[in-house]
Amino acid sequence: MTLALQATGITKRFPGVLANDHVNFDLQKGEIHALLGENGAGKTTLMNTLYGLYQPDEGEIEINGTPTKITSPHDAITQGIGMVHQHFMLVPPLTVTENIMLGKETTAGSSKVLGPIALLDRRDVARRIQALSQEYGLMVDPQATIKDLPVGAQQRVEIVKALYRNAAILILDEPTAVLTPQEADELFVIMRTLASQGKSIIFITHKLREVFAVADRISVMRGGQMIGTVKPAEATQELLAEMMVGRKVILQIDKAEARPTAPVLKVQDLHVQDDRRHMAVNGVSFEVRGGEILGIAGVQGNGQTELTEALAGLRHPTSGHVFILDHETTLANPRQVHDAGASHIPEDRHKHGLVLSFPVRDNLVLNTYYNKQFSHGLELDYAAIEHQATTLIHTFDIRTPGIMTLAGSLSGGNQQKVIVARELARTVKLLIASQPTRGLDVGSIEFIHRRIVEARDKGSAVLLISAELDEIMSLSDRIAVMYKGRILETLDASAVSREQIGLLMAGVVKEENHA
Repeated sequence: MTLALQATGITKRFPGVLANDHVNFDLQKGEIHALLGENGAGKTTLMNTLYGLYQPDEGEIEINGTPTKITSPHDAITQGIGMVHQHFMLVPPLTVTENIMLGKETTAGSSKVLGPIALLDRRDVARRIQALSQEYGLMVDPQATIKDLPVGAQQRVEIVKALYRNAAILILDEPTAVLTPQEADELFVIMRTLASQGKSIIFITHKLREVFAVADRISVMRGGQMIGTVKPAEATQELLAEMMVGRKVILQIDKAEARPTAPVLKVQDLHVQDDRRHMAVNGVSFEVRGGEILGIAGVQGNGQTELTEALAGLRHPTSGHVFILDHETTLANPRQVHDAGASHIPEDRHKHGLVLSFPVRDNLVLNTYYNKQFSHGLELDYAAIEHQATTLIHTFDIRTPGIMTLAGSLSGGNQQKVIVARELARTVKLLIASQPTRGLDVGSIEFIHRRIVEARDKGSAVLLISAELDEIMSLSDRIAVMYKGRILETLDASAVSREQIGLLMAGVVKEENHA
């Protein structure tokens, strides 16, 4: 076994937090080593240390058997470490060639007009990019402009950029988060090609299915410590989930067959603009019936956010109609939508879901404090509010020191539980759940999935908007696929494959579907 990288006893402290606690991690040459863990487990801190963004308080790093100090990303790049971040570090108006040479410019010749002054040698860089693309099967056009490329192609540019800087070790941080299933499969092929040619890859992901598809070894972190390392053949998704959380987790929620009733939500020819006044939702129509979950699938950025905000009263459509139980709410505000029988789990829990500087007690009644149950005229009934908070904290297993703990001090999973508890504290006719488990650990995901299915089984209509295809396929009874502001198809969840949905997410529609 030849090690490309070995980290021993890595310890990193922040004020009040031990982010990495004597962590040991190694990477073999030509290997894909997956790193799993909940939010806050210490994965990102460890990778940022290896890439020079943080300096360890204790511990050592060896590259190819030689002890080294990595004090900056420049040091990491010099040592042959490249990192592809979840949010791409590209300049949209520039070409592929210009982005890749940025910070490592190649110059040649002189100008007849300006005299002996160095000029950027784009042609030579483009040739090198073309050679790298062919060698590793990356299919990158050096002349293309970044803003014109799909997300999957932009990610390939990031990988080429690292290889152009002679990276032998690649850190891929949640690389499939913005990809369709087909693009993810293409990435896995590229990763295997890179590994077969001697590159070593650290693959950070929270998707258990993916590590079995591509990893040679899987390491799991929890609470800042390395829990263990296993090979895919020795593991199951259930085992990995238990290692991540520290207890058994049910990954697939059992749900009875849907028994849909009359439509609760009707959307007719809806048009909604984004913040730049571009049409983000372009003529969308659909219905959600009581007792069913309609999932909206799609790569993030295809109008899902604007659609959700329009339905919840946070953004006014430019045209079209929205009805909740035959009551028009097209131009309603959030309170009016709530009073019409809807609850909303927002995409951005900090911006639209919580007041972080308020205690848990107050956040649990943000949309009901004005009801007779909790107020008498202008006076709030704090005894009733505190009783409600105590009940919901117990029912929804919100881990908090007390009802007066500030919402901003809770973990992400517990913040989300506060929102879910508040929105499902009453019997609702319509639940709009947008990215309800984004950034959560598998334990919190299991809990929230159960609550969504329970709402459906009690007769609520559920509209689930999620960029996680596994979540959509696991929970939905019907699936609508959204692409560039339109719904391309609505399909029976029990009779559709990941491949079919993936093609629709990429905008590919079979001709026979439109005959």
